Formats: sequence, structure tokens, C-alpha cells
Amino acid sequence: MAISIKKTKDNRLHKSNSKFMDEDFLLQNDFAKMLYHDFAKALPIIDYHNHLPAMEIAENHQYDNCTQVWLKGDHYKWRAMRTLGIEEKYITGDATDDEKFMMWAKTVPYTLRNPLYHWTHMELQRYFGISELLDSNSAKRIYDLTGELLQEKEFRTKGLLEKMNVDVVATTDDPIDDLRDHAKFQREEPNLKLLPSFRPDKAYSVEESKGYIDYLNRLGECVDYEIKTYSDLIQALYQRILFFNELGCKSADHGLEQLHNFDLGEFDASLIFQQVLSGKNLSNTEIAYFKFETLVHLGRKYDEVGWVQQFHLGALRNTNQRMLSKLGPDTGFDSIGDFQQARPLANFLNLLDSTDQLTKTIIYNLNPSDNEVFASMIGNFNDGSVKGKMQFGSAWWFLDQKDGMEKQLNSLSNLGLLSCFIGMLTDSRSFLSFPRHEYFRRILCNLLGTDVQNGELPADEKWLGKIVSDICYHNAKDYFGF
Repeated sequence: MAISIKKTKDNRLHKSNSKFMDEDFLLQNDFAKMLYHDFAKALPIIDYHNHLPAMEIAENHQYDNCTQVWLKGDHYKWRAMRTLGIEEKYITGDATDDEKFMMWAKTVPYTLRNPLYHWTHMELQRYFGISELLDSNSAKRIYDLTGELLQEKEFRTKGLLEKMNVDVVATTDDPIDDLRDHAKFQREEPNLKLLPSFRPDKAYSVEESKGYIDYLNRLGECVDYEIKTYSDLIQALYQRILFFNELGCKSADHGLEQLHNFDLGEFDASLIFQQVLSGKNLSNTEIAYFKFETLVHLGRKYDEVGWVQQFHLGALRNTNQRMLSKLGPDTGFDSIGDFQQARPLANFLNLLDSTDQLTKTIIYNLNPSDNEVFASMIGNFNDGSVKGKMQFGSAWWFLDQKDGMEKQLNSLSNLGLLSCFIGMLTDSRSFLSFPRHEYFRRILCNLLGTDVQNGELPADEKWLGKIVSDICYHNAKDYFGF
């Protein structure tokens, strides 16, 4: 079918005579359409976990072109471009911004059935009003128009967030971060909440002693004393937790292959710490135990200050050593791991629960074969104290696409209470990624609408509408206390 392209009166590009990604995209029956349009679409967004740079939000940053706001740091796109055989020069190399965009545009038609195809066109539509398909033929027109629009005030970072009706942005921040950008924004912006989240991974990453000692020195500068003992380390982290708490922090996040199965005191963390300071190599067991005990101390402190703790589990990171040495981490060379999760996860949660110090917890799974493991695990530690205290987190990273979201929702529905779920997040480094919330909302509404159509749920608009609204917004608002 031929697609006609024309400019609207506000200079946006769009196509006509196509049903692709229309207003009922992903909504396959009337009840699903009603749930989305009447109950989900207009709700604000709480993005309780992402990797956006707080400085760019605080400074209301302006981007020169679409490459800067859209392609920089996006390893999802980078992986696709490499797969197509595009030279690294046009991905992370020294090619110009327009050259990089043209190569991405060349890639897009080949991403069909990958979520990148949907996300790309949703983002062009929602932010820029462009419904023309992106390919080599349309690339220059789209690059030029988005470049023009990005010079307008409403397309600076704050405006981009406002376009998506974002209420809360919770960034991911190291304990040594000074949070000055969060503080600045909180003083100046009364409506949008920009909050830090505590990400202490480097504080227990003792695999490389030199880099770890450098980190300890920087952490010591933050607390005004030299960290000489394990006790010093734990106290320094406690101080930083209190500092983050003063700036409105509501949660801590941890990226791990897996939690570890030990008895507390099985090894001597203080001795392991001294071995690190002296430059001695640690065994894998000592490394694992050090992480385990440090996380126990942190978990108890999180409970004391009333935070949510999040665990992103299952990523096999930095698999390509040649490219790691060339480009560094987080450049697109990670994948799904097949680690043992159930017993160590149960042991860790049980240890904190045994002294009634298990705070609200979200566990994210990256291996779809473990969905039921995670969905059933949360039921072991819900104690009636808080609605949805234990959460099976939304489909993450390689799974945050239609099939992955549906599987996560179905596993949670079968083994827990979908109605208590706190919904979607972006987990992204891009200010153009917020349509992923819409993507999730459409998938959720279609899932429930299909159940109604099949006679598996009653056609109760008011009740199912409330469930949808809770999952998309209200549950997260209550859970984090925003």
C-alpha cells in the first residue's frame, strides 16, 4: 500500500492511509481499547528507575540534534547496527552526528519484529509528531526536522519530560555522588520530582583491588575520614544513605549476577577487606561472601530509613573482552545469564526477614526461564504489613518487549496478585524512552481485554479500570511514598 507523506500546518511530517501504529496500536478488541483510552492513557508517569543524567535535567539541557538525544549511549541500537554490519566508526566512533543518524536510519527497516522498530516509531510520533517511517529515504528529512524542533524551548530536557506527563524521575546514583543537581532542581522546580536512587555496586566490587582502593579513597573524601577497616566502610555507606535520604531518596538498586548463599559470619569480612587493601588476590568465594555480608548490612539500613531495595539479577556482563578493552562497559556486549537464583535469593531474604528487617523489595529477572521462580519467591516474604511488599519487577532489559512483558504479567498473575503490581519503568539513558510506559500500558490493557473477550474475566469496566489505573500509576505512588 502506498504511503503518502505530507507536512502538517505545524511543520510535522506524517503518513496517511496506514493502520500501522494508529491510536489502537496493540489493542485487539473493544474492551482493551476502552481500558487503555479511558483509564491508562492520561495517567502521569512515575519512572522509579532509570539512568538519566541528573545534570542535564537540572540544567534543562538543549540538544543540537537527534543523534545526541537518541543514539548516544543507547546500546540497544548499537547492537542492532553491529548485527547489520555497520562499522563501529558510525556507532561509537568519530563519525559525525548526521552520519551516525543516517546509519541508524538505514538499520531501522531491518529491525522489524525487534522492539526497536516499535520504540523508534513511537518516539518519533510522541515527541516530534512524525509518523513517517524512518529509513534511508526519509532520514535527512527527519534529521533536519527533529534538529529544528530540538532548538525550541519545549524540546529541552524538562520539556521532553513534560510532553510525556512525567511526575517522578528517580535516577541511579553512586554513593559518592554529591547530588548537587538533584538539590538544585528540587529548589527550582515545584512540579516534577527529580530524586536520587542509591546504587552502591562499586562499594562491594572487590574483584580488582586497585580500582576498588581508588573508589574507597573517593568515598572517604565524601565522609571526611580515611576508610581503613570494614567497619569504616559500612559506617561510610550508612552516612551516605542518610545524605541521600535528606534529598528525598526512596530506594536503593543493585545490579548483580545473583545473590549468594552463605551463613552470616561464615567468613570474616574484616579480614577480606584487609586483604584487598594489601593487594592480595581473593578467591571467588571470598569475593562472593564480601558482597553478601555488605548487602546484609545495607539491607538492614534500608529498612531503618524506610527505603525500597531493588535487585536486578541475571545479567552476564562484559562477555567480549576485546570490545570491553576498546570501548569500556555498557556498550552492548552483555547478555542473559543462567545463574542459580532460587536458593541464594531465598536465603538472603530470609536472613533479613528473620530479624524483621526485610524492607520493601523488588526483584527483577533477566532469564525468562526463571520467571516462575521469581514470581513464586515474592509470596514467601509478603507478611501482610504492606500491600505488595515484595514485588516481581517489570520485564527488564532483554525482556522489556511485548513477549517479555506478557510473560512477566502472566507469571505474576498465575502465582501472585497482578492487582498489586507497581508497573513499568524505563531503565533507560535516553530522554526519548518514556513511550515505553505507553507500550506497557497498551500490552496490559490488551491482556485484560482479551480475557474479557474470552469470558475469562467479567466485563466490569469500573473494577478493571481501577486495576489498570493502580498498576500504571497509583500502586507505585503509594509503594514508594511519592
